[in-house]
Amino acid sequence: MTFPKDFVWGTATSSYQIEGGSLDYGRGECIWHRFSHTEGKVHKGHTGDIACDHIHRYEDDVKLMSDLGVGAYRFSVAWARVLPEGLGNVNEQGLDFYDRLVDSLLNANINPYITLYHWDLPQALQDKGGWENPESIEWYSNYVDLMTRTLGDRIGEWTTFNEPFVVSMVGNLFGAHAPGKQDSVAAYTVAHHLMLSHGAAVPIIRNNVENAKVGITLDQTYSMPASDTPEDRLAARRFAAFHNDWFNDPVFRGTYPADLLARLEPQGVFKNIDLSEISKACVPIDFLGVNYYTRNVMKATDEPLLGFEQIKVEGAEHTAMGWEVYPDGLLHTLLYLHNAYYPPKIFITENGCAYDDPAPVDGRVKDSKRVDYYRLHLDAVSRAIDLGVPMGGYYAWSLMDNFEWAEGYDKRFGMVYVDFETQERIPKDSALYFRDRIRESQA
Repeated sequence: MTFPKDFVWGTATSSYQIEGGSLDYGRGECIWHRFSHTEGKVHKGHTGDIACDHIHRYEDDVKLMSDLGVGAYRFSVAWARVLPEGLGNVNEQGLDFYDRLVDSLLNANINPYITLYHWDLPQALQDKGGWENPESIEWYSNYVDLMTRTLGDRIGEWTTFNEPFVVSMVGNLFGAHAPGKQDSVAAYTVAHHLMLSHGAAVPIIRNNVENAKVGITLDQTYSMPASDTPEDRLAARRFAAFHNDWFNDPVFRGTYPADLLARLEPQGVFKNIDLSEISKACVPIDFLGVNYYTRNVMKATDEPLLGFEQIKVEGAEHTAMGWEVYPDGLLHTLLYLHNAYYPPKIFITENGCAYDDPAPVDGRVKDSKRVDYYRLHLDAVSRAIDLGVPMGGYYAWSLMDNFEWAEGYDKRFGMVYVDFETQERIPKDSALYFRDRIRESQA
């Protein structure tokens, strides 16, 4: 299995999951701070107040990445750390942290890839309606302008959003993530404004950053029917439109999927938005980021909104998250995106797995299942390259164990083990495998 010489090997994190620092250093409250501090929302009441204490230990974490041999690091900015109220007064201490982090990465010959929004909206903006408020497009544009003017002299690669599906649907339809709403009108209003915000942000980034490379990260899942009945086949298609193409189509076509649109429009979920505006989301981008973890096998139901449910494939390998290990789904997904939308370049911006890793013994964590997961999925990427998909790179999720959203600290995705009491870091076998795979590709 070979990779192009310019293939980017990286790892990824997000701000609320690793930084810690709570509300210190002038940081404002974000929706995940409020959500995790609300009883019953997060496993065992865990919060991101300390997480991996990255705000104090970032230099050590950059050294970890350097030792792994990665050429790039994908991280996100905490909006409320730089703009505590979401707009208005700038927190210079917050900007200074990202200045220092970027300089540390560059000094280690690691290219910083920045994600401007990874789920942690300032709570002050949520109190104004959050992403349901059409003014959110302007709020976000002003934030993007600030960050690109601050870091654009050193960062060339910019991602507008991470997983707008999760922001809108998991946070506002299912209620499992912040802000914890269960409202279909809210969910589709949020999705619409996120995509319009992406469209508004891209020209700002290009204007402020010379030769900028701009993209968006969309989570993709491979959808299959539970049986060959027409009902289940249609259910699988609806799920693919709901999860994937509701966000793919605006970016690349300036439209929404017609079949799902026809099902949802009579149900009144679009009453607060002008659907025709979605054409503004279709602006030229340089890359598509793909987050892939699993496939979904879908069965038709009588549920009125979307009419499907997921079934578990018995006998298949599943991670600690209950997600099936299905690397062929990554290959099929990449081929579909290439043939349906023709993105100029595709990066795997997240791919990884949570397992109940054994405890460290003599400074070693034997996470053999994670090693196998990475091997199988990297082989799928290689096969996609052989079939003509323009792959730009692969970012392993995640650099280290961290705050896993509603799962708290119960689920570990890291290549590096973190003792959350002492903050000791220990590279797992998967980290060593990833290091060696990088070396082989560059030999």
